Amino acid sequence: MQRVLSTLVSREVRDPRVGNVTITTVSVAPDMSTARIFFVPFASKHTPEEVTEGLNRASGFLRGAIGRALSLRHAPKLEFIYDQQIEHADKLTRLIDGAVKSDHHDEPQTPDEKPE
Repeated sequence: MQRVLSTLVSREVRDPRVGNVTITTVSVAPDMSTARIFFVPFASKHTPEEVTEGLNRASGFLRGAIGRALSLRHAPKLEFIYDQQIEHADKLTRLIDGAVKSDHHDEPQTPDEKPE
């Protein structure tokens, strides 16, 4: 479903708010009633909220296209969610890098040992 959805979003969705979107995860309920689609917009001039709005507006079309592409009798309702994990990971990496730099900066300098 993730591959089909990625192709549909990139080729078929014409909403200018959507732009380049990467589908990171698709989580389908056991009864196939809903699918939570996590995405990350790339090089977008629109906010993640605007991209979500554009995807939600296209969800009816995408739901029908997924149902046809995967031969589903009942396609799940699509819920688009902005995936913040990449931002959180980047923030943590910067915090760790900053802490490591400050530790190296704060270490006392050891005098050079003289050979015996």
